Amino acid sequence: MDVRTTPPQEHPVSPAPLRKPDTRALATVMHAAFFLLLGASVARFLLRHPGEPRTPWIIALSIVLALLYVLGPALGAAPTLRRLLWLGLVVATWVVLVVLAPSFAWCAVPLFYTGLRTLPPRAAVVLVALLTVFVVAAQLKLSQDFDPNLLLAPPAVAALATAVFVHTERQAEAQRALIDDLIRTRRELAATERREGTLAERQRLSMEIHDTLAQHLSSQQMLLQAADRTWDSDPGTARAHVRTATDIAARGLAEARRLVHDLAPPELAGGAGLADALRALDAGPDIEVRFHLEGTPTPLPDRAESALLRIAQGALANVREHSGARTAALTLSFLGDQVVLDIADDGHGFTPSPQAAGRGGSGPGNRGHGLPAIRARVSQLGGDLTVESTPGEGTVLSASIPLEPTG
Repeated sequence: MDVRTTPPQEHPVSPAPLRKPDTRALATVMHAAFFLLLGASVARFLLRHPGEPRTPWIIALSIVLALLYVLGPALGAAPTLRRLLWLGLVVATWVVLVVLAPSFAWCAVPLFYTGLRTLPPRAAVVLVALLTVFVVAAQLKLSQDFDPNLLLAPPAVAALATAVFVHTERQAEAQRALIDDLIRTRRELAATERREGTLAERQRLSMEIHDTLAQHLSSQQMLLQAADRTWDSDPGTARAHVRTATDIAARGLAEARRLVHDLAPPELAGGAGLADALRALDAGPDIEVRFHLEGTPTPLPDRAESALLRIAQGALANVREHSGARTAALTLSFLGDQVVLDIADDGHGFTPSPQAAGRGGSGPGNRGHGLPAIRARVSQLGGDLTVESTPGEGTVLSASIPLEPTG
């Protein structure tokens, strides 16, 4: 029976928090519409009211409004105090412009969108209503004859824009909740599969040990007890029991070695070397993994080869899940009295704690089990683990293992 352990497969789930659906295209359209309407309003005023005393004020306020609007994306979409102050300045500047030149009221539609994105729903609806009333008043003031469209069209446009925006946001929120539930379910399924795989493997190993090593030890015990009972009365039979027990012990030792060999990483089975196993590793479809070998390879103990392979696998799992990297480099260096494995990535990096940067560091905040497991493997072999990282410049993890046995 083959007892090679195969770790249960995990579903790749990103731990990063979900962001809102990408609205850059809609935002770009609204920004372009705002500047087109603002430019058209300035041009209309200059063509219809050339040389008026208020012209410099109109041009200056238009420039101020454009500059204020440009600053908006840099403040984010969350309703922070700075964002609310910015929105108040934009609306106030626009109101003054509309008072001086009612044609600037057309810029209200992009402002509807800005208010709906910035404020809570109720406050945003109130702002849209006030802006609509102001637009209606400005249009009635601009028109020489009463036009029902000027009274009814702006509220209809505002109501339609608000309804579409609110409906879209609700759909997006429902979609985000659905994705959250899906990811949580996948994580729970992966955890259940890991538990079931661990229990199944333990049961399989216990049965294998019971059917082989335990039976051998039981037979040896009975033979040695029989030899002890007959040692004085029948030395020949006693010696025969001892020889039989010795043969059983040899078979048990061979079986134990087979079990240990089968439990070694399958990547190292069939005579494959550590360098070949490391060269075959990958970190997922979106990350390019490169392998470099430095120095003259020397034979390593099976325990050291297994540990270095598991360290590389754990480090690449951290790169895939946490770093946002596009490339990772594995470097295996034979330096005479030690072997060093370096794993470097071009991800976003982090600020290591003093414990993480020094010997046996476990990474930022000791999150998860990846780096602590790597630290434990290195420590068991008497080696050193260092983590070097800078925000925005990637991370380098280095595990050095002495080739000479430690005391």
